Order: sequence, then C-alpha cells, then structure tokens
Amino acid sequence: MADRNRPLEPVTAPEPDTLPTEHDRTRRSLLSRLLAPLVVLIGVVVKFGVFFLKFFGIFLAVGGYALIWGWKFGAGVVLLILAHELGHYVEAKRLGLDPQLPVFIPFLGAYVALRNMRFDPWVNARVSLAGPVVGGIAAAGCLAAAVSMDSDLLRALAYAGFMLNLINLVPIAFLDGAHVLRSWRILRAGGGRTNPSDARRLAAIVAVASFVTIAGLVLGMLAAHVPQDRL
Repeated sequence: MADRNRPLEPVTAPEPDTLPTEHDRTRRSLLSRLLAPLVVLIGVVVKFGVFFLKFFGIFLAVGGYALIWGWKFGAGVVLLILAHELGHYVEAKRLGLDPQLPVFIPFLGAYVALRNMRFDPWVNARVSLAGPVVGGIAAAGCLAAAVSMDSDLLRALAYAGFMLNLINLVPIAFLDGAHVLRSWRILRAGGGRTNPSDARRLAAIVAVASFVTIAGLVLGMLAAHVPQDRL
C-alpha cells in the first residue's frame, strides 16, 4: 500500500540532445571560413589605417570598372586616372607642397589632397593643370601603342583617357577647370602677387597653357576615335 504522506517527486522533461548535429557543425565551419578573412581585413585596416584604404580603393575601382567593361579595360582606365592624379602629386611635391597620395573613389575618379597649403593662384593653377597634362600624355602613349600594335583595346583606352581629362577641365564644381578658372581670374585682376603686372603676365600663361591642353586633348580624341557601324 502506498504511503500517502510521502511527497510526490517532481516530473522533469527529458533533457534534449545537446550534441551538435552534422548540419550545425557544417554551418559553424562555413561561418568561420567567412568571418576569418573579414577579421583579418579589419585587423589590417586598424593596423595600417588610411594608408591601406587609399590603395584598397584602387582595387575597388578596378573591380567596379571591370564589372562593366572587362578587367583589361577597367585596369587601363584606373592606370590612366592614376597618371592624372600623379601629375597633381608630382607637381605639388616639386613646388614644395605636402600632397597626400591619390585616393580612388570607384566610378567617381580619384583626388589628391593638399595639406597645410596657403592659397596661391599661380601655384594652384600649375598643380591643377598638371593632372590633365600628364593624363593627356598617358593617353597619347596608349594611342601610340594602339597604332603600333593595331590594338582596339588600347585605342579605346586612349580615347577614354583624352575624354576624361578634357571633362576634368570643364570649369564647374570641384573639377580642375574650376580651380584653373578661379586662379586665372585672381591673377588677371592683379591679385596673388605684389606686382599686378606680374600677376597679369602669369594669368596670360595660365590661359595659353589651358587652351593648348584643351586643344591637344580634343585632337587626341579625334585621332583615337573609331567609327562604329552599330551606332
């Protein structure tokens, strides 16, 4: 006969199986493989900071252009943009300024920042014009190679290079043409120099250099243009 005074023992549900299944192990392995490169990337960014991001932008730019026009054309366009920016960088260095290395922005181009620069219209005009000049020379090199090798790819890159540098000389917003125009206006008004006549002489040099560069880029585009029957 059961003892009625004996307390009832609590009924507990059976413990679920805590051993990971094969599916769980596969999922965790996949997550670790995906997260490991990300952790390494974050570590590199933390260690090298902005220096890494500047050069990583080059690869992003190549990848972005390659998705549209193929990796060869994408790499060529980025190299032409790099030549343009190095024109700014080298001229700024030559003038004793403190430029930063080129920073690439996929689909938008690149830029070179100048640190601790006091505005000088003559210096600003020279640094601004140096990019399109060097970029045009790089495009001319592509055109010469295209003619020598009979390469449509190089001819297309030359055309793109001439066009991009010509667009950069349009005097609007943040483009080089706007900086050149601003500097020319200040020099033409006799500003930026203690001697107004010297300032106006430099303004004439800026104007001539700008028109010669524009003319050269237009002629380069005409020489590199390939008529398309499909258009």
